[in-house]
Amino acid sequence: MKLLYSIHKYDVSLFIWLLNVRINALLTKVARYVSKTADGPLYVLLAVAIWKYQGFDSPFLQAILLAFLIERPVYFVLKNSFKRNRPAAALENFVSVIIPSDKFSFPSGHTSAAFMMATLISYFIQPVADLSLMLVLYSWAILVGFSRIILGVHFPTDTLMGAILGISVALFSLKELGF
Repeated sequence: MKLLYSIHKYDVSLFIWLLNVRINALLTKVARYVSKTADGPLYVLLAVAIWKYQGFDSPFLQAILLAFLIERPVYFVLKNSFKRNRPAAALENFVSVIIPSDKFSFPSGHTSAAFMMATLISYFIQPVADLSLMLVLYSWAILVGFSRIILGVHFPTDTLMGAILGISVALFSLKELGF
């Protein structure tokens, strides 16, 4: 328990330090935009586009569907098992920039989905793209996690665990599908 308290204390300190960066209104505005890119509609749009052009038997589409069928329930179970309060509920006199869609913060679902998609897209477009596209995808996923902290709805370790969850589920899905 002492270790968990130490991690939490460090996490809160880092969170407060990062929020001081939030003072810049432009950064907050950009964080809102970046966060919205991971809300979900773009993932659905990508899946529909793959289905339209490659069909339901597309390995890429199969990987996305399997990954989300695994990631969403695991995310839900973790979030409702740990029941870690969001910063607004955990810190006195703190108000987040946005109203989160649920009560608990650990792990970050936005970050998890962003890293999962960055991993899957990187895998399936690697023959077509070079390293720079992979860097863009993972930079976007990192910015999604950072935006969730700046908006005040997650602590840093929430987003770190989200990244680990997303990458792990993507790699597991690829392995299960024989890639």
